[in-house]
Amino acid sequence: MASSDDPRETIRHGISEGAKLWRAEAPVLRAVVENWRSDPELGELWLGMMGSFTTATAERITADQGPVGEAAAGGDVDTGDLAAALTWLGERLYYLAAIGVEPFADEEALVDVLTHIWMSVLHPGSPSSRPE
Repeated sequence: MASSDDPRETIRHGISEGAKLWRAEAPVLRAVVENWRSDPELGELWLGMMGSFTTATAERITADQGPVGEAAAGGDVDTGDLAAALTWLGERLYYLAAIGVEPFADEEALVDVLTHIWMSVLHPGSPSSRPE
């Protein structure tokens, strides 16, 4: 598991775990993503699950941020909105990976790209925002 002292490792670990989940459950998750808007119960389930991921992300951003958070958001972006954007971005890229769209079908590329985006947004200018 990633050290809580290294934001890049923590973020990369979470993204990697998400990618593993999507790989393991790809048929079910693809079906949900492709149909949640046409079935009210499925939509409620999916939005609730995505909402819980967004809430957890917003809580983590708030806990980790301090002065960095203000710099990351520029003081103009609501933490919840930022968390929702990052969460839904991940959902879309995990889905593209699950259906074999390059370059995201390569799990390492997917994890690298998402880690870079999250680090660039949440820890701009940090040496750990650069790829390994």
